[in-house]
Parts: sequence; structure tokens; C-alpha cells
Amino acid sequence: MSKRIAVIAVQVDTPAAEVAALLTDTYRLAAERAGHDVRQIIVDELEIPSLRTLADWDSEPLPDTVRAAQDVILWADHLLLVHPLHHGAMPTSLHDFVEQVFRPAFALDMSRRAKLDRPARSARLVVTTDMPTLIYRTLMWAQGLRGWLQPLLKLVGITPVRTTLIDGSSGVDSSPVQRKWLPLMSLYGAQGN
Repeated sequence: MSKRIAVIAVQVDTPAAEVAALLTDTYRLAAERAGHDVRQIIVDELEIPSLRTLADWDSEPLPDTVRAAQDVILWADHLLLVHPLHHGAMPTSLHDFVEQVFRPAFALDMSRRAKLDRPARSARLVVTTDMPTLIYRTLMWAQGLRGWLQPLLKLVGITPVRTTLIDGSSGVDSSPVQRKWLPLMSLYGAQGN
């Protein structure tokens, strides 16, 4: 069954970001070959201002880029969010994007739609690190993953939210990326999950 997939990616300049970009392209191409309808948002290419106050968050007019991203998210059955960790958390550009897109009016509308008239959307978070994933999970408790993005997505009716954590420190030509992660991302793309 064909799905509508929104691919949301952050591509900053680190070895883990290069891996994230390769994984994003692999997923997108496999999804398109499988007959899924895919729209892509590259967060770093958008002009998205930071919200500085609660009043801005509640009532500041939406930039056109944010409104367009909201339309893509409403359109999609499945979201793929791919980003590298930046100082143990999501990059600032993704933080600003999520904060702008999921403002109260939009988030409450999505939550109401999920409860009333729309089957639940699903999401996959693919996060690349510049450190071994075991260290990130055990010593840092994966705080960048457990922070507020997963709960926010679930709150607005996006469920299940699956997470894939990938050590991207060795770069795009490393054996684990080539042998394990690229085939897995291709499979996820073909399945639309």
C-alpha cells in the first residue's frame, strides 16, 4: 500500500551529518522506487527565526516556510526525521523548526484530528552520532532522544515513533554504514516506515 511520506532532514557540516545525508537519500530513493509519494524538507535550507518569548510562540505570525512545512506534515502518513546529534542534542536549526512548526494552534489541531478523523501517523527518528552509540546510550542516557521531540510527536497523534541511533563518527565509507545501515534504510524506505 502506497504511503505519503514526509522526509525532514538536517544536514550540518560534521561526519555524522554526512552519514545522515546519505541515509536520507537512500531512504527517499527506496521509498520512491516502491511507489510511495515522498516530499522532502531540508531544515537547514529554510529561513526559520528563533522564538524568543512565550508571546512569540503564541501569537507571532507564521513564516511562509513554516506554514508550508505544516502543510507537508498534515499531508503525510509517515514522517522520517533524520539529524545528527549536536552536543548531545538535536541541532539548533531542528529545534527552531520544531518549535515554530508545532505551535499550540497547530499541535492542538493535529491532536484533535488524530482523535477524530485521521488514522494515526507514524514516525521514525534517525539520529547519527559522532561517538559510539553505546557510550551515548549508557553514559549520556540518550538525553537528546528522550528530550521533548518524541513526547511531542506522540502528543500530537504521531504514533508509533520509532528511533534508530547510528554511530556516524567513522564516516560514509565505513563498513557498518555500508553493510548494515544503508540496506536497513533502504528497507525502511521501501516499507514506508
